[in-house]
Amino acid sequence: MGDARIIPFDGAASGARTPAPRSGRRPTRPARAVRVPEPVEGEVPVRSIDGRPTGERSADEQPTGERPVRERAEGAGPGPRRAPGSGRSLLGSLAGAVGGVVGGAAAGLLDGVAGPGWEDKAADGLAFLRRRIAGDYEVDEFGFDPELNDKLMAALRVVYEQYFRIEVSGLENIPAEGGALIVANHSGTLPVDALMTQVAVHDHHPGRRNLRLLAADLVFQLPLVGSVARKSGHTLACHADAERLLAKGELVGVWPEGYKGLGKPFSERYKLQRFGRGGFVSAALRTGVPIVPCSIVGAEEIFPMVGNVRTLARLLNLPYFPITPTFPLLGPLGLVPLPTRWRIEFGAPIRTDTYAQEAADDPMVVFNLTDEVRETIQHTIYRLLMQRRSVFF
Repeated sequence: MGDARIIPFDGAASGARTPAPRSGRRPTRPARAVRVPEPVEGEVPVRSIDGRPTGERSADEQPTGERPVRERAEGAGPGPRRAPGSGRSLLGSLAGAVGGVVGGAAAGLLDGVAGPGWEDKAADGLAFLRRRIAGDYEVDEFGFDPELNDKLMAALRVVYEQYFRIEVSGLENIPAEGGALIVANHSGTLPVDALMTQVAVHDHHPGRRNLRLLAADLVFQLPLVGSVARKSGHTLACHADAERLLAKGELVGVWPEGYKGLGKPFSERYKLQRFGRGGFVSAALRTGVPIVPCSIVGAEEIFPMVGNVRTLARLLNLPYFPITPTFPLLGPLGLVPLPTRWRIEFGAPIRTDTYAQEAADDPMVVFNLTDEVRETIQHTIYRLLMQRRSVFF
């Protein structure tokens, strides 16, 4: 018993490991190694300072300005997630699809109505208006505007081709260049035949020549009409203007019957009236240009004149006040011409350069040439009437 060794209870003498005092926290586990994917060849992986890939957020980080995600109610399923802005993108896609369909339909409609080249036509029209506003266009000494005249001919072309369905022949008798005088019969109550003759020469002659019309004083006294007539190449029917145009090498058109032919009753249709005193022949003799007879069939029936209110015509300072089957009974609608079918034929030219210069002052020479032109036109009209099957077809 005396040898007995006393063993302390704390185990200090035996070298036993004294346990560490307990604390409220569990010992920290070593950090788990993060496995970084192998970089693709040529690509440098970008990492943040604390070792996380760029863009990865820790659990306790909350980005500024973002709303915290609300916890789903207990027991609720996960449900589909909607991508941010998906509603707006869907509406945008639908709007784009609808806009594409409407735009394609509108383009197809315009192609069908205005033709396949309507974009170019619209651009040309806008450029034309811009030049009009800026005053960037040219006119000659008579006020003729070739660019505006082309637009007017394009507008009348629809009436020429689709409404009156005009057939033209003998254009080879009109010289390709140089002066010439076209002499035609006049009829129809309104001078539509002169405008259709102008379209025929402008559109169908190989040289696409501009026909300069000699018009009556009344045309230039009307508001707007006179200005448009000047710009489309018309000038006053007088010897001086006719000779100046012919001397310049222009193609001039004249209707020597005047109001007598234009306003004659329907019962006298296709019977030529007197050709005045032959002033157009004197102008042709002085300038030495050929005279081209022109016969028009179909214009007499567009406004069949069955009466003339002379008293009202004098009050309005008009050469006549026509009564037709549609005017004034139908009011403004009566001003729409009947859709008759036309024929225009240009005859063989009558030369004047074989006459002496003083022949223009010889009444007998002027009368004989005037009568020759008138008889040529009258016989051609009779022949065309015999060949016509119907007034409208």
